[in-house]
Amino acid sequence: MVNGIIKKLGDDLVNNILVRFPVKSLIRLKCISKRWYTLIQSTTFIHLHLNYQTTIQHEFILFKHSIKEPNEFISILSFLSGDNDDGFNHLFPDINVTSMSSDFNATFYPLLGPCHGLIVLTDLTTIIIFNPATRNFRLIPPSPFGCPQGFHRSVEGIGFGFDSISKYYKIVRICEVFWNPWDGYPGPKETKIDVYDFSMDCWREVEQVNLPLIYWVPCAEMLYNEVVHWFATIEMSMIILCFDMSTEIFRNINIPDVCNNLTHKQYYGLVILRGCLTLISYPNPISPTDPINDKVHVWVMEEYGESKSWILKNTIRVVPVESPLDVWKNSILLFQSKKGHLISYDINSNEEKEHILHGSPGSLSVIVYEEGLTSIPPGSQNSSKAHNF
Repeated sequence: MVNGIIKKLGDDLVNNILVRFPVKSLIRLKCISKRWYTLIQSTTFIHLHLNYQTTIQHEFILFKHSIKEPNEFISILSFLSGDNDDGFNHLFPDINVTSMSSDFNATFYPLLGPCHGLIVLTDLTTIIIFNPATRNFRLIPPSPFGCPQGFHRSVEGIGFGFDSISKYYKIVRICEVFWNPWDGYPGPKETKIDVYDFSMDCWREVEQVNLPLIYWVPCAEMLYNEVVHWFATIEMSMIILCFDMSTEIFRNINIPDVCNNLTHKQYYGLVILRGCLTLISYPNPISPTDPINDKVHVWVMEEYGESKSWILKNTIRVVPVESPLDVWKNSILLFQSKKGHLISYDINSNEEKEHILHGSPGSLSVIVYEEGLTSIPPGSQNSSKAHNF
C-alpha cells in the first residue's frame, strides 16, 4: 500500500518533501524504492538539497586537534553539531588521523574547504578528500613533480575548490624549488604551480608569471567565490594572493592600508562573515601579552575585489589568541587560545565562551560546513576508490 501511494506522488512533490530531510535520513530513504534511489542520487537533487540546507540551522563543525602523548602527538578529527547554547555534541566517534599527521603538520596544513560539502585533509605528502555527511573518502594520488638532485621542493600554499566552467573540482599547490646543499645556504627560489584536476584524475603544472612570496599564517587558504586566497608579500607590503579555480589566473587584493605593515606586531587571518570576505587582525601570538592594548580587529570587504571597500566592523577584546579559526552561525567568531582551547565570541552580544574542546597549542583547525550528498569524484581505473570511514 505504501509503495502504491509513493508511486502516485509526482517528482516535483517528492523533491519538495525530500529536500527538507538531513543527509542521514536521505541515505535511509534511498531504500524505499528504486525511483527514490535514482532521484536522491541525481545531480539535480543533490544541488537542490545543498542549496536548501545552506542556513545557520544546518551548520556542523569539523574539529581537528592534536594531543601530546609521551612519545608522539595524537591527531584527532571530531564531527560536531551545536544545536543548543550549552556547547557541541558529537555526531559520531572521533577519528584518529595520526598516521598522516603530526603536531607540526596539524599546524601548517589545516583542513581545506568546505566546497559543496566536501573537505580536504592534507599533510606534506598525503591528500584525502571526504564528505563528512556521507562518510565517504578517497586518497588523491601524489604529485609526480619532483626536483633535481640537490634541490628541495617545498609546498608553501595549498587550496581546494570547484571550477564552475568545467564542472569539476581542483586542488592547487604553490611550491618553491631551490638549491639546498648540505654544507651551504639555499639558492634562489623558483615558484612552481601544481594543479590536481579531478576531471582528468592527474596532476599538471601551470605556467605562471612571477608570484609574490607566500606569507604563511594559520587561518588563510580561504575559498570564496570559487577563488582561493592566501597572504603574500611584495617587497615590504602584505597583500592577498588570489587564484581563480576556473581561469587559473592569479591576481592580488590589497589589505586595508592601516594593516599594511610588516612590523610583526599583528597577524592576520581570513574568514567569511555574513557572506563577505573578512580579514581578522590580531596580536602576534609570540609577542608578550598586553591586556590593555591587545585587540582583535574585524575588517569586512563590502564589495569583493575592491580594496577601497574594506570597512572596520568590529574591535573586540578576547583572551590571548593563537589564531582565528572560522565563523559559526554567521556571527560567532571561533578562535584558538594560546593555551589551546576553542574560544567563541558572539559579535552581536559580545559574549565570549571558552569551550571544553582543546588540544596542543597551535594544533587546532576548524571547518564549519553544511551537510551535502555530494559524491566523491571518482578516479581513473588505476586510482584508489572511494571508501567509508
